[in-house]
Amino acid sequence: MGNIFHWSLVFAALAHCGLGLQPPQRRATVCNGHAELCDRAYSNVTTIGSHDSFAFSSNPLILARDQQVDIPTQLNLGVRLLQAQSHMNDGVIHFCHTSCILFDGGTVVDYLKLVKTFLDNNPNEVLTFIFTNPENLSLTDVWKPAFDEAGITPLAYVPPHVPMKNSEWPTLGEMIDSGKRVVVFLDAGADTSQVDFLLPEFEMIWETPFGVTDPSFPCSVDRIDGPLSTPDHSYMINHSLNKNILPIGDGVLVSDPLDAPTTNSVNSIIANVEGCVPLSGANRKPQFVLLDYVDIGNAFQAANQLNGLA
Repeated sequence: MGNIFHWSLVFAALAHCGLGLQPPQRRATVCNGHAELCDRAYSNVTTIGSHDSFAFSSNPLILARDQQVDIPTQLNLGVRLLQAQSHMNDGVIHFCHTSCILFDGGTVVDYLKLVKTFLDNNPNEVLTFIFTNPENLSLTDVWKPAFDEAGITPLAYVPPHVPMKNSEWPTLGEMIDSGKRVVVFLDAGADTSQVDFLLPEFEMIWETPFGVTDPSFPCSVDRIDGPLSTPDHSYMINHSLNKNILPIGDGVLVSDPLDAPTTNSVNSIIANVEGCVPLSGANRKPQFVLLDYVDIGNAFQAANQLNGLA
């Protein structure tokens, strides 16, 4: 060992003596790509999200796709919210679009392992998942084991209480420093008494309508749950334009890649935000802007503008 000074031995000895001295904690100086965001609350940063993030294909004939680039590419572009819809397929939880026959994105474990690789390589990033749970799959027997196997459970943020007001969330810097920098929401079936990091979405986040076919994106509070008031919720804008390709009965809606350059433009996103801000109850900007085809348009420029970085 020579003359190398081992601080770890010193701290261990002091702790053994009951002094309780801990090694100095690191302090994140860049958070989600910007130093200015480190002191911002998690709930006070507008983030671009990928709708049906798993449903990617470069083949325009696959009408069930909502993205055209894969998960690593989405994350490298700057996506910090990944949304996906779960279904059980042959006894294993998958991410599928409406059904696994229509579009099977593979197992949740494999998906989460891809994300874990990104997180390992990017330690100063805070990431959010919003997953749908339409079949009310077991938290303890299905959902948690997937996170455990992928290695994401140790990174998952556990709030001190649920629901959390938007004013109560820690800063990005605090989350990064603590190592708890992944936030996981389920749209249904969450119960923190069973799994403490699987959080109920609508108790803390309200959404605008989805399946929008009007390019003006009229804003309204579409899905919300109590007990918090609307101003105490954060909110997500579903800024994805759809086309009805079978305008009879309930119709068949598919995402619209041809209009994505306009839909995902700065002007369209900012106009949608301006229409939603008054509904927040406190002139709050959205925490999440959920998009199809995140690689098309200028969404990340819009997010920088909304975050005061442009």
